[in-house]
Amino acid sequence: MSQSKLEKIAILGLGYVGLPLALALARAGFDVVGFDTDTRHVQALQEGRDRNGEVSSQSLSESGATFSSNTADLEAASAYIISVPTPITDAKAPDLTPVRSACETIAPVLSAGDLVILESTVYPGVTEEVCGPVLEASSGLKAYGDFKLAYSPERVNPGDAEHSLESVIKVIAAQDDTTLDRVEAIYAPVVKAGLHRASSIKTAEAAKVIENTQRDLNIALVNEFALIFSRMNLDTLEVLEAAGTKWNFLPFRPGLVGGHCIGVDPYYLTYRAEQLGYHPEVILAGRRINDDMGRHVAQELIKAMLARKDNPARSRVLVMGLTFKENCADTRNTRVADIVDELQSYSAEVHVWDPHVHKADVAREYGISVISEPETGTYDGIVIAVAHSEFTDMGSEAIRALGKPGALLYDIKGVLAKSESDLRL
Repeated sequence: MSQSKLEKIAILGLGYVGLPLALALARAGFDVVGFDTDTRHVQALQEGRDRNGEVSSQSLSESGATFSSNTADLEAASAYIISVPTPITDAKAPDLTPVRSACETIAPVLSAGDLVILESTVYPGVTEEVCGPVLEASSGLKAYGDFKLAYSPERVNPGDAEHSLESVIKVIAAQDDTTLDRVEAIYAPVVKAGLHRASSIKTAEAAKVIENTQRDLNIALVNEFALIFSRMNLDTLEVLEAAGTKWNFLPFRPGLVGGHCIGVDPYYLTYRAEQLGYHPEVILAGRRINDDMGRHVAQELIKAMLARKDNPARSRVLVMGLTFKENCADTRNTRVADIVDELQSYSAEVHVWDPHVHKADVAREYGISVISEPETGTYDGIVIAVAHSEFTDMGSEAIRALGKPGALLYDIKGVLAKSESDLRL
């Protein structure tokens, strides 16, 4: 057995990133313990159930990984991989509380020679300037000398079976070449697509944060196109289709930008930039556009109702889907909530239907009650907000049957033909 296979690996955070990684490393022959502070989630995993629906019971039972919420189970680890969320505050500033907490959990059990790898998306400098000092403070050990730091950003896309951990090139970085070799030995058996060795930890941190910033800006551009074309009575998707006949026109579409990455990560970069005395113009402009699209959708539906002499205050609207993307249970930073809030501000009665979400979690996080089934034939407006396969398989006739005769149908995702909906981005 190779030296790398002797590593006992602890994964901190068993969400969309940490859980698949724990299972993959265990399948590759490593001794793996997955740790999470959510005791309900850990118990479900121990029983063979992933509450997020991303991993099958068979994969859980066959992997060989163990799961725990007891810090004592981390003591035997030689390598720790942190895969916790990196959200933002209400002021759009990085919230590193989960990262700091993970480091504080590791520090008391950290031993000389151990390796700590951060996978969470952060601004350049967090691994060495935040994680390092927190680990040193509670462990009595020194970074660089006693323990080593590394960074390998996740590239997980929830609900996407094609672009999996194994099939996407993974960036790795460490404090020195010897440590980088050790990191490579951990990930190489799992990531079949290959590894990219970055020159420094900060380079890898920067690479990750601009991946999602670039996508955010491209979507913001087509969203701005949509805002302009709606005033010209032009169909944005038809314009994009025509422009897309040029070989170098990028195939982005308008839509809501939420989730744990694209709608959040740019703020990590802009925060660090402003600390250094530079105020980003383009990135923040794109963020403002994308953050406002949910309200735009709701207002377009309200305008269409008013144009028909309908009273929004006496209307019932069905919003189909709440997650930030199709075919997953993830509601983090979903902008569909903005649609609901804006419609309710006009006193509309809004029903939210999403077969993928955990109702209790949604009620706690957003104050939204998710219905189990829509009330057929009772809605004045229907918004297809998320392209879940359950919705796309219905077809326009079945979707329209949920509303009253002549109910307005707003197809945000463009899942129906233009002739089958009344409004679309």
